Amino acid sequence: MPFTTRWLPLLPRPRGAPAPAVVWPDGTADLLELPACPPLGVGGLPFESIDVELPAGSLLALYTDGLIESRQRDAATGVDQLLRELTGESASPEALCDRVSRALFPDHPADDAALLLARVQRLDADQVAAWDVPAEPEAVSGARAQAVRQMREWGSEAAGFVTELVVSELVTNAVRHGGAPIELRLIRDRSLICEVSDGSSTAPHLRRARVFDEGGRGLMLVAQLTQRWGTRQTPGGKLIWCEQPLP
Repeated sequence: MPFTTRWLPLLPRPRGAPAPAVVWPDGTADLLELPACPPLGVGGLPFESIDVELPAGSLLALYTDGLIESRQRDAATGVDQLLRELTGESASPEALCDRVSRALFPDHPADDAALLLARVQRLDADQVAAWDVPAEPEAVSGARAQAVRQMREWGSEAAGFVTELVVSELVTNAVRHGGAPIELRLIRDRSLICEVSDGSSTAPHLRRARVFDEGGRGLMLVAQLTQRWGTRQTPGGKLIWCEQPLP
């Protein structure tokens, strides 16, 4: 999902962010209906999340109320203008950000604003490879071999060594500290994304191993060898991902 941003200094807002806007593939635009919840980051208060399926070609707009509301314009008028700009002449997300900012953000704003646009794209089936991994130490070598073969099939042998190391570390961590079911997935797009999911909800943390420690270096290696990495919760556990450039 390629995305682009236009940020101005963002201050906490007591009312939270307004509802995201979606431009559907047919050119129509709507606001997503979200449950009424306190703003994220308040702390100690529960909030709801929802899942929304966006078809390929959809455009998602996330923004703060400083973009749509000012002394000269109420929020409802600002939202209408935002939707008109988003559904206007087709343009790249970056060009759309510029167009929306020029149209809605005044020369002398009284508030800060942020805008993020993301266009949904669907990957072809041959760009994704996934394998179930048994929750046993002997399965790590097999996962490494599958990853190397897949990189060779994709014609990306130059990135195979780093991918092999990353897969080895993430799958080993899942076997040792996670639980079944374990899945390895490689996604090839403009970069290579490696994902390992397992059945444990315990999130890992990066730590520096001491000289005589026998473990604890896995995530440090992953962080050093890749551009970025992260973790997110799933309905059945967690997923750790990392991204590396493709030659």
